[in-house]
Amino acid sequence: MSIQTEQAASQSAELFARAQRVLPGGVSRNTVLRKPHPAYAARGEGCRITDLDGTTRIDFSNNMASLIHGHAYPPIVRAVTEQLERGTAYMMATESEVAFAEHLCSRSPGFEKIRFVNSGTEAIMVGIKAARAFTGRPRIAKIEGAYHGGYDYAEVSQTPKPENWGSAERPNTVPLVHGTPDSSLDNVVILPFNDVERALALLDEHREEIAGVVLDPMPHRVGLNPVEPGFMRAIRDWTTANGSLLVLDEVITFRSEYGGLQSHYGIQADLTAMGKMIGGGFPVGAVAGRADVMDVMDPNGGRYLFPHSGTFSANPISMVAGHVAMLDFDETAVARINALSERARTGITEAARATGARACVTGAGSILRVHMKETPPRNFREAYLSPEEGARLSALLDHLFEAGFIMINTCTAMMSTPMTEVEIDALVAAFGDGFEKIARMP
Repeated sequence: MSIQTEQAASQSAELFARAQRVLPGGVSRNTVLRKPHPAYAARGEGCRITDLDGTTRIDFSNNMASLIHGHAYPPIVRAVTEQLERGTAYMMATESEVAFAEHLCSRSPGFEKIRFVNSGTEAIMVGIKAARAFTGRPRIAKIEGAYHGGYDYAEVSQTPKPENWGSAERPNTVPLVHGTPDSSLDNVVILPFNDVERALALLDEHREEIAGVVLDPMPHRVGLNPVEPGFMRAIRDWTTANGSLLVLDEVITFRSEYGGLQSHYGIQADLTAMGKMIGGGFPVGAVAGRADVMDVMDPNGGRYLFPHSGTFSANPISMVAGHVAMLDFDETAVARINALSERARTGITEAARATGARACVTGAGSILRVHMKETPPRNFREAYLSPEEGARLSALLDHLFEAGFIMINTCTAMMSTPMTEVEIDALVAAFGDGFEKIARMP
């Protein structure tokens, strides 16, 4: 290690020591933690980040899927700089909000109206509240293990364990946070993923009470396998027949197709939650859907049931950045990075086979996830890591980080438009080396 690197490492350790005095755990989001201390970013450009140690890595995390064009994308930098000179937020509406809304609504026939918020969590909150307001019903249903942000109802059974998740026929409602009130648990129905018969039986038990079914069409923590078409169609048909709403969480998966992953299934949700990449690197969320449902938030309409506002909702910085990002993420760009992801999935699968690693790859569009399992999991319980699998995954992630690759900590990768086959092939080679290492683990 050079003197320069030793000094940088010492600076990182000192910075983490400072952080621990003022931040719980030394951070504001646990996902950036590493041992012995987090890597602190100095700058990013394109698909690479350089840390305070002076080490540059290829970024396959893209800030948890929020950077579709990588770091410091010049058109976004220019648009945001121009807007900064005009102001960052006003107690007035802006043309940028209208223009961005028009563009997003043009991408999907199911997006009749849209409302902007500040995060994916907020988008899910608004979607759930709008579904309750529209139907007059209290309960929601969601998939076991699915992540939908930090809202009491949405986070039920986000991280159940074998000792508390109950039977596959009737999964328990398990709180994520200690102290979650029983009333939150009682108003959520947990469904097994990709199991039509069991899911419909549970829904039928509460058919008069369910306001909406919240469904991620490719839930990350459930295994990052796309929902099976039969399951998607069954949930869509059940909600339609029973006066409930289908609320799709496309906060991550909207990147998968030009009009979101739902377009792959020929499905139109009643409400769709979005976030992450549609902000162009700035905080954003949005809910889009049927006009009659969205109009429960219209104070000038005839069915105003859901008062909604937010200080930074539709702020002009996020609006102009997001609009540029999405204009440049056209159908050609979507197809190109989807092809890069397919190249990566194929290469990693071949590397696992060649090295004898007990690993498989899931995902679709521009997203992939590597599992320490021989066959792709179909639901959360199959995706759940055993202690041995967890140890091998941790070792693989450490190897990739040291080899110069930033992954999401489930061993998930998100492609961005600055990437080329060069970065993809480098990632595949690093996985091959990593698989050989973990194959020698006891």
